[in-house]
Amino acid sequence: MNSTWKIKLFSGNSNAPLAREISEELGVTLGASHVSRFSDGEIWVEIGENVRGQDVFVMQSTSTPVNDHLMELLIMIDALKRASAGRITAVVPYYGYARQDRKVAPRTPISAKLCADLLAAAGVDRVMSMDLHAGQIQGFFDIPFDHLYSAPIMLEYLRDTLVAAFSPEDVVIVSPDTGGVERARAYAKRLGSQLAIVDKRRTGPNVAEVMNIIGEVKGKVAVLLDDMIDTAGTITQAAAAIADRGAVRLFALSTHAVLSGPALKRLGDSKIEKIIVTDTIPLGADAKGSPKFVVLSVAKLLAEGIRRIHNNDSVSSLFV
Repeated sequence: MNSTWKIKLFSGNSNAPLAREISEELGVTLGASHVSRFSDGEIWVEIGENVRGQDVFVMQSTSTPVNDHLMELLIMIDALKRASAGRITAVVPYYGYARQDRKVAPRTPISAKLCADLLAAAGVDRVMSMDLHAGQIQGFFDIPFDHLYSAPIMLEYLRDTLVAAFSPEDVVIVSPDTGGVERARAYAKRLGSQLAIVDKRRTGPNVAEVMNIIGEVKGKVAVLLDDMIDTAGTITQAAAAIADRGAVRLFALSTHAVLSGPALKRLGDSKIEKIIVTDTIPLGADAKGSPKFVVLSVAKLLAEGIRRIHNNDSVSSLFV
């Protein structure tokens, strides 16, 4: 990378508060841009400053409304490319369509791959994201992809709260489905706590049925760990099953608070005491007003990733 390049950070409309935090951490001014819509709904972007030959980062979670935010990101990348930016990195804290990472039936799409192709076609040179639902999505890109994890932030919170208040042996990390076992095992190992797995059978889209629990939860402080909470069916059914098996306290930990449909009601009605999430997706007003939610910022982590990419330093060493 040309040593004369300067960091330029721009943001779409999906998560402006996080973009401002990142800019403060980096000590740079958030780039001037204007993203609006024509009367027919078409998105229009104008970059308000010179980016020629600069190292440009565009911060945009492709969260609800997913298609609008994805198009904003693509059009911003195109505008920056046509303005002769030296390098463009898309910083996508939450990567939408990540659950569509494979064909689940005949004649169905692999939409996560399509999104990767769209980003590349728009002209992005590099992508940085956090806690992908499926790690293999990195392989959908033919350009560098930096996959960050919220684990350092989450583990610090758990050590300062639960592990400080209870013995590590009294805490059990619970994977609400078999797909998250590797993640839960890593947390349990770092904390010196136990591991449990909820074996569930999904009967339809956004519908989950708890079947069995592997591991000891009786008399334990249970922390249900998942990469995202969408409709909250999986995590609340898992919480009910864990409570029925004798867990004394229940907490939930998730990077991405998608919180669609009946999620807030389900979580409010559940026995989960606290739901710890990050700000990769901004919480809605109802969730912000709930005493159950604790929001941890990923701004420092993303800012450090941006700084290391700009300086050509190792990003993976963040997790050593």
